[in-house]
Amino acid sequence: MGARRIGREIALQMLYSRDYAMGETSSLMELVLDEAEPGTAAGRAFADDLVRGVLEKREAIDERIAGKSKNWAISRMAKVDLNILRLAVFELLYRDDIPKNVTINEAIEVAKKYGTEESPGFVNGILDEIASTLPDKG
Repeated sequence: MGARRIGREIALQMLYSRDYAMGETSSLMELVLDEAEPGTAAGRAFADDLVRGVLEKREAIDERIAGKSKNWAISRMAKVDLNILRLAVFELLYRDDIPKNVTINEAIEVAKKYGTEESPGFVNGILDEIASTLPDKG
């Protein structure tokens, strides 16, 4: 598994943990990183960048998700699916070094691993809607 996939999975775990814990974000990040696979320094650094970016831009990211999720309020979304979407929307909007199709494909793969049977289709549908409104990268 590549460093960025590992990073996305670590970032998902961090954001998911943050949703349910009342602890400080930095201590949660350290706890998740302590449990992560050893020898994944690049993945850990990517995870850190993603989480910090999502937390900084969360309001704008959630507005994009809410605007494209027909009949699904953010408060009703499964936390895993919502955080996968947040990570992917951050990449789509704020990371010029990652092609849109890579972001979407990676989000679907993470949803297959961590979500429900319906998660990949749900994530794909919303991300396709958001990506279609954005210019191509590169």
